[in-house]
Amino acid sequence: MNEATDIGATAIERVAGEIRRRERFLLTAHEGPDGDALGSLLGMHHLLTQLGKDSVMFLAAKEFPLPIEYRFLPLEEVFHEAPADMADRAAIFLDCGNVDRMPVDFLAGDNVFTINIDHHHDNTLFGDVNLVEVDASCTAEIVYQLAILLDAEITPEIAAALYVGLVTDTGKFMYENTNARTHRIAADLIEAGVPVDETYRRLYEHVPLAKLRLLSRALNGIQYHCDDKLVLAYITAADYESSGAGEEMTEGIIDHLRSVEGARVAVLIRDLGDRGRTARKVSLRSSDGEVDVSAIARVHGGGGHKRAAGFSTDLEPAALVSFLCGEVSVQLGS
Repeated sequence: MNEATDIGATAIERVAGEIRRRERFLLTAHEGPDGDALGSLLGMHHLLTQLGKDSVMFLAAKEFPLPIEYRFLPLEEVFHEAPADMADRAAIFLDCGNVDRMPVDFLAGDNVFTINIDHHHDNTLFGDVNLVEVDASCTAEIVYQLAILLDAEITPEIAAALYVGLVTDTGKFMYENTNARTHRIAADLIEAGVPVDETYRRLYEHVPLAKLRLLSRALNGIQYHCDDKLVLAYITAADYESSGAGEEMTEGIIDHLRSVEGARVAVLIRDLGDRGRTARKVSLRSSDGEVDVSAIARVHGGGGHKRAAGFSTDLEPAALVSFLCGEVSVQLGS
């Protein structure tokens, strides 16, 4: 199947041309990488390697250990520092809405040729070349389209990586960004060798007891604000210590909050300790789409989708709740 012309033909052809023309690349994604960021990163790395390119992957050391769900991905070769030959490499940002979401100095310079591949509607178009397709279900879908355009073989390794991006960013194909093309691409990836059952179990069923204890503490501490329109949980350093879990085990907790009956917006606040450049990370979900949570996140330099977004902050919890309630109330006109 070849659907490359479905998405931004001029932009995708320009990116394909840069990939054909250049020999060395550094790949990166946003901080706090999720399944789409990691799957796209790894899938693009395998794609470039197949094409005979010199590709390295970069994520800051503070991102490790990764969330439990993604530790099965073969990311042992990821760099934590700038390669010595960075001046000779083009940087490809994957699933990154703005350059500040990968806040490292060596990638922020004007001398770095940057290719920006993403699907977030609030992407700031920070690249020298921008391939931003907001109708794509995930960034992994765009990487798949690139592979087709570049006449690459969808190997089992590429397929497995991209399938992780596809299944996680669509909420196991349940979110509104899922469409017929999403399922056609999933079918192609499965035919290429994705171990579907094993991937599902790795993502959703290998849950340590410590993570369940952390989830229990989060759910036991649920708060309601803004006339019960906002459902919130705050995971503190004490919660980590009591449960024996790390901050990397918070993945997926926000989805339990979003499922609470009557909630319009779900919020998970978590202390970052020494894993973050700020004191706290805030994850936001809009249950019915009436509230654009990406607009809320952008106020503090974050971003994301209209129904799923996040930001980092040093605001104290009380001030943070006040800010969130104010933003939600303005959007709902209440």
